[in-house]
Amino acid sequence: MRKIPFSVQILLGLVLGVALGFLARANDLSWLTSTLDTVGGLFVQLLKLAVPPLVFTAIVVSVVSLRGVTNAARLALKTLLWFGVTALIAVGVGIGLGVLTDPGRGVTLDTAGATAPAKTGSWTDFLTGIVPTNPVGAFVDGNVLQIVFLALVVGAAALLVGEPAEPFVAINRALLEIVQKALWWVIRLAPIGTLGLIGNAVASYGWDLVAPLARFTTAVYVGCAIVLFVVYPLLLVGAGRLNPLRFFAGAWPAIELAFVSRSSVGTMPVTQRSVERLGVPREYASFAVPFGATTKMDGCAAVYPALAAIFVAQVFGVQLGITDYLLIAFVSVVGSAATAGLTGAIVMLTLTLSTLGLPLAGAGLLLAIDPILDMIRTATNVAGQALVPTIVAAREGTLDRAAYDSAGRRPLLAPTDADTDTGPRRAEQPAPVPA
Repeated sequence: MRKIPFSVQILLGLVLGVALGFLARANDLSWLTSTLDTVGGLFVQLLKLAVPPLVFTAIVVSVVSLRGVTNAARLALKTLLWFGVTALIAVGVGIGLGVLTDPGRGVTLDTAGATAPAKTGSWTDFLTGIVPTNPVGAFVDGNVLQIVFLALVVGAAALLVGEPAEPFVAINRALLEIVQKALWWVIRLAPIGTLGLIGNAVASYGWDLVAPLARFTTAVYVGCAIVLFVVYPLLLVGAGRLNPLRFFAGAWPAIELAFVSRSSVGTMPVTQRSVERLGVPREYASFAVPFGATTKMDGCAAVYPALAAIFVAQVFGVQLGITDYLLIAFVSVVGSAATAGLTGAIVMLTLTLSTLGLPLAGAGLLLAIDPILDMIRTATNVAGQALVPTIVAAREGTLDRAAYDSAGRRPLLAPTDADTDTGPRRAEQPAPVPA
């Protein structure tokens, strides 16, 4: 299997998973469905296990690393600016598609039995939820948004303290290397995890369940596809003077893994390696990718909540106006950090619905097909997280164009990396990344 490219391994797992899922559903093989669910669930559980230490150490180290980056403040501001610009375009696509397709028009669902999800979002909950009650609780609960806040504060403090903080920074660097090494072992299992996740999705969420929401599901996939394959290539050509095909060749392993794992944070090591492989300097990539993995969500926080809000409004017979559409855009650009890089976008959706004054129970109508929608949403998220640092580096003149043009021809995972590498390398080095 080591001789087969990583992306091909995932594709094989995807095809086999779909086949087994159809087999399990067609023949009512509950034992096979249960097995697929267990395999996929264990893979996601292993990814989530590494999330708290990975996010904290990656952001602390990346913030401190900005000390050695020329014009670090300008780079950070440009990164945030491009996060906002791409999110605004993505939510525009979602709103436009929703107005054109009317995803909730004519849909007959039992709204009386719909209840609000257990996890809901509001602006007060979002703002107060950023600051943890205690630092240990944030890690125990796996609250990524609070961990990001802690990491940013600690990283900024370590950056200002300087030399006395070096031992602490060194510990974080060592821990980050250890977590990444262990996570690469988990990522090696991605083809098997893909088989389980996709197989269980097909076996559990067949067409019978999707059919009533077919127009909405199609709209979400089409909207994300427009962002992925139309908006992003146009930005690469127009803003970065870059060949989009080269970008997708380099970033595709991360996009593939995001599609099946449904976790931006869990995909982060592959995303960062892909970005470095595209020629983005490692010092900048180590800041932009972890930050993007927790705040840059064009699929979950832009395309999806826009379409979902229009769907819920139509199902409940609420007329939306220009002000409502502007509010959707505002929430998508400002509130995207609420999704925090984990699977699902329910918090962001309920935040959007509550801002518009729509019934939160409307989100409950979409819970059944959320895993199916989350695959394309997360793939779009991760593509955007790779796109922004690539464009910024290109505009700043720091992108290694030779590395960018050859990214797809250099393997993401190589046969000997398990025994030789200790951490991710610089983009200009053609050596393999850690196992």
